[in-house]
Amino acid sequence: MFCKQLLAAAAALSMVSGAVGVGCDGPTATIRSAADATQLANCASVDGDVIVDKNAGPEIDLSGKLKEISGDLRAENNGLLATLRSDSLQTIGGVFALKNATHISTLNFPKLNEVGSIDWSTLNSLPEPTFGTTGITKAKKVVIADTFIESINGINVQSLADMDINNNRRLTKFSSSIKSLSNTLYVTANGLNLTMEMPNLEWIANMTIANVTSFSVPSLHTVNGSMRFDSNYFETFNAANLTEIKDGDLSFVSNPQLTNITIPALKRIGGGFTIANNTALEKLDGFGKLNEIGGAVKVRGSFTQVELPSLKDVKGAFEVVSTEDINKSCDELKSLDGSVVQGHYDCKGKVADANNDTSSASSEGSEGSSDDDKKNAASPNVVSTSLVTLAALSGVMAAFL
Repeated sequence: MFCKQLLAAAAALSMVSGAVGVGCDGPTATIRSAADATQLANCASVDGDVIVDKNAGPEIDLSGKLKEISGDLRAENNGLLATLRSDSLQTIGGVFALKNATHISTLNFPKLNEVGSIDWSTLNSLPEPTFGTTGITKAKKVVIADTFIESINGINVQSLADMDINNNRRLTKFSSSIKSLSNTLYVTANGLNLTMEMPNLEWIANMTIANVTSFSVPSLHTVNGSMRFDSNYFETFNAANLTEIKDGDLSFVSNPQLTNITIPALKRIGGGFTIANNTALEKLDGFGKLNEIGGAVKVRGSFTQVELPSLKDVKGAFEVVSTEDINKSCDELKSLDGSVVQGHYDCKGKVADANNDTSSASSEGSEGSSDDDKKNAASPNVVSTSLVTLAALSGVMAAFL
């Protein structure tokens, strides 16, 4: 009898110290060693979260029978982990989180195609994740920040809520098949020569793009919120199919090499319209069908020509100021005063500090930005609109996590 009790106690102890920690059905399976990973890989699925312990490594391999993790897969604050892989895992129902895993250099998931969300940050040694031919095709949110990553082309999601790509200093190219973003696209402070191609993007809620060399959205037709471009290095911007910015602002601020903006089909901007401190932009003539602006207009720069031939309604103030002589343009725009512009009207040239004010046009009211707005506005090197967008997105991610 005593022997039976002893054996039962030993079995129970074994379950507590081993199988439960990396079991298939527990709420959390914690991997503390390569052996734990091998044991977990024998599960067809894990009903809960999988946590890679901060002392686990250097190689964690989940290859085997494991196809699905219903919860999160997390490796955080781990300075030992060099390789994380699985040649069988297809689905992560929760967050695929890699944070402060400073030595991870190999991330190999050739069959992974669905995740709840991606949240990667402070990955100082990872040059490129390896996914299969199709890549990740389903996710709600993607955050990749402060990494060594050179390419993220394996993320081929068609529809997302949020995408935040920031401070990835080696990232120089990003091509994505995304068709719609229901909340925010935020891209800033990545590689100096980052080129972005989003050939299939048709609809987006909000977009903030900074520090990119080229940006292509040939299929984009609707922006539900705001679209902002700050401190970029591209020379031209063309959105041939964009017809409406429904509720937010359109702004191009402090893009020093920008010489041409062409959005020929755009008819309506729901908020403010800001073109400021783009010192190489001499002509603003790419808005031939723009008819309605729901906020204020602020056009400040080194223009020699400003044309808005179809404009019929401006809810806020209207300001066009240039360092150059724009008397001819001002004469043509004068007809907007009173009949079209509902707020204060101002158009003048030969203003030496025309490029200094980079605050955004007010999206509400008739008098444009207040003095307090200008004090809090972004300088050419500090983009306040981007920070607001990031703060909002961080809140979303915090709530999600």
